[in-house]
Amino acid sequence: MGSFSIWHWLVVLLVVILIFGTKKLRNMGADLGGAMKGFREGMRADPEPQEPVVKKVEQGGQTIEGEIKEKSQTNA
Repeated sequence: MGSFSIWHWLVVLLVVILIFGTKKLRNMGADLGGAMKGFREGMRADPEPQEPVVKKVEQGGQTIEGEIKEKSQTNA
């Protein structure tokens, strides 16, 4: 009653292939492999710590200073 024998696993594999088909299983395997590769590359890359950008803008003789939190598009 321990683990399943090789025959149990072969029957399960056969049923999975009959249900999903080999093409769909191949696509799922390729997608999973690509996701794992991207995850590993993301974990390997050591991003530099980002310091807040300080921007000074002069308006009418006054200096306005602040941090840029996100990019915005201006309609100039």
